[in-house]
Amino acid sequence: MEEQTQPHARRVRYNGTHPKSFGEKYKEQDPVKYADEVEKIIGKGNTPAGMHIPICMQEIMNFLKIQEGEKGLDATLGYGGHTTKMLECLNGTGHVYGLDIDPIEIVKTKERLEAQGCGSDVFTAVHINFADIDKVAQEHGTFDFVLADLGVSSMQIDNPERGFTFKRDGALDLRLNPEQGISAAERLRTITEKELEGMLIDNADEPYARAIARLVVKSHRRGNFIDTTGKLRGLIQDMVAADNETPVHKKKDTVKKTCQRTFQALRIDVNNEYEVLYTFLEKLPEVLSSGGRVAILTFHSGEDRMVKKAFKMAKSAGLYSEIAEDVIRPSRAECEANPRATSTKMRWAIKA
Repeated sequence: MEEQTQPHARRVRYNGTHPKSFGEKYKEQDPVKYADEVEKIIGKGNTPAGMHIPICMQEIMNFLKIQEGEKGLDATLGYGGHTTKMLECLNGTGHVYGLDIDPIEIVKTKERLEAQGCGSDVFTAVHINFADIDKVAQEHGTFDFVLADLGVSSMQIDNPERGFTFKRDGALDLRLNPEQGISAAERLRTITEKELEGMLIDNADEPYARAIARLVVKSHRRGNFIDTTGKLRGLIQDMVAADNETPVHKKKDTVKKTCQRTFQALRIDVNNEYEVLYTFLEKLPEVLSSGGRVAILTFHSGEDRMVKKAFKMAKSAGLYSEIAEDVIRPSRAECEANPRATSTKMRWAIKA
């Protein structure tokens, strides 16, 4: 019997001069092979698809003052940019443990770091929610330094299949771990109008909370379920367009900001982010060695208030010897080069 050969599958090329869909941006997603392409995109102040540019790197390293032989924890591994710098500081000694709840990205990051020579002797990736840091410490001991970057990674935002962005159409998911819990679309199917209004206010200070909640519930009653990012964006666009109190020249910007806040509120809800952060902050002092340092990056006021309050309470209880009195922000130059850094606030604490 004659052996049948598989036809060669050519990569889908994009039309025009620039790729638009996530799948077409294959060069951006291969920074090793297409380094020049990636460098050009970063040089324009953009983040290449499938990548994440670490924020406040210099400020974090200036505070952590990582010494050779120390043991550290990156509580939110993501793309591994901060971890890579930590490992450079350790210079082949000590160990860094990287935690991530995302089963998709943690595999990619582990492979990426291994390819850079960061094997199991210096780095361990742990698929776990950072609320469970006590379990990690029970197995591996306390840590000399800890970092938690609470922002959503650019890889998650840029991939429309994850449903984190309103800029591209996709399933309205928003889960950091798509294998657990329910999606944002499922959450909207059962939520009451009053609950949704409260969620939008509590998680994002959304001024249109009541109107959005009313329209979502009304749409569901008619059988038109808001199950894609495009449908939610369209609902907000129609709402703003019908709002006579918003000047015409401000409508586009209003739609953008309202979408950002609404998606943020839903993401916080489906991932129980406030509950997870509260648990992490409560357990944090016990996983630090004496004199251990911790830095936390937050990206909205709700997170920052929680971190500030937890650090103050722990210091009053004698658990921390020092805490940041003021927030540290990324430089203007960094914000211009990476607009996603603009809302970042950093706070730190030192274990007594």
